[in-house]
Amino acid sequence: MPLLNWKGKRLAPTPEPATLIQDAFLYPNGFGYPEAHPDGRLILGDNLAVMAALLPEYEGRINLIYADPPFFTNRKFSARIGRGEDSRDPSKWKLVEGYHDAWPDLDSYLQFLYERLSLMVRLLAPNGTLYLHLDWHADAYARLILDELFGSDGVFINEIIWTYHGPSPIKSAFNRKHDTILAYAKGKDYTFNADAVREPYNPNTIATFKSSRKAGFGKVPDLERGKVPEDWWYFPVVARLHSERTGYPTQKPEALLTRIVLASSNKGDLVADFFCGSGTTSLVAAKHGRKFITSDIAIRAVHTARSRLAETQAVFSLEHDSILNLVTSNEVKNIQAHISADSVRLETTLDVDFWEVDPDWDGKIFKSAAQAQRHARSGELPLELKIKIGRKRKACIRLVTVQGKEFQLNI
Repeated sequence: MPLLNWKGKRLAPTPEPATLIQDAFLYPNGFGYPEAHPDGRLILGDNLAVMAALLPEYEGRINLIYADPPFFTNRKFSARIGRGEDSRDPSKWKLVEGYHDAWPDLDSYLQFLYERLSLMVRLLAPNGTLYLHLDWHADAYARLILDELFGSDGVFINEIIWTYHGPSPIKSAFNRKHDTILAYAKGKDYTFNADAVREPYNPNTIATFKSSRKAGFGKVPDLERGKVPEDWWYFPVVARLHSERTGYPTQKPEALLTRIVLASSNKGDLVADFFCGSGTTSLVAAKHGRKFITSDIAIRAVHTARSRLAETQAVFSLEHDSILNLVTSNEVKNIQAHISADSVRLETTLDVDFWEVDPDWDGKIFKSAAQAQRHARSGELPLELKIKIGRKRKACIRLVTVQGKEFQLNI
């Protein structure tokens, strides 16, 4: 099999693993509090070190991995943090730094991808599937890398084209309006649930078969059951989906991930996304009864994913790499909390995006039993949470501002 080479190509047996610290458990709206076993893990850290740390427990055990890495666009993406803004007037958007997709050269990007994809292949179960999402910038290189990593026993399942509409500044070529998703498995015994992703036949197809038995060259499909989708998919981008938008750049639509999760995993399976971004993969996994592991090096990505997961019924842990020194601040001059028998009310001049309460804080692991967040469109934030405070220990509040700063207040 041909190999792709670049300057500095190398593959260490196992990179230096991260030291993962379990910082909190989140029980959405108190669901399962305080003893329910977590369904997922949300991790802040460099995914190379994070995956290395997960190898002893998860090597060969993850049923589905979706990877949406930087695309080699050499751009710096901003995140929208404003609420209730006019989406048609970008000049008035409130923006902060999102993430960088900038590289010294192609060699460094390919090495970045190679090291991470090699660990994903090791973590993938024998019957698991890896979906790698890229676009025209680097998908051709990535396919050769995956051919090498999966080897002669691997199975190239599909080259999926996700097509979408939208404006484009391009005047010298056809508008580039699709991404490429490469699907690979370790062997032929991979999970594929055809019936879970069937869709209705086009009305024209149904009418054609009703009018003539020869329409299908002697083959008559089960028109009521529907068909397995082709390898080109049309889903609107998130910019056109007002109910889903988080403001995080390059967010992928839930419908796209739903098709992947339903097709290539079963209930109770473990789904992973090590380029978490806005958290769509873990959100879809949680909604459909899958367990999940998701991580990102950007704290804004982790905050966004946490806020979205807080709206499910999936209990999950929050962890971080100690090297990144994630700590909560005790600068509480602008924060006050008022407790009654069955509620906590927050007063603050900070621009809060998300806040939560541990009603029985043990000083070690924060157990979030109630949460509130800004409405994605109106910007309104509930400032009172209904919750009973424990008598044995003090309560604790954590909050995250729109700028991504995290504060803690013991009450």
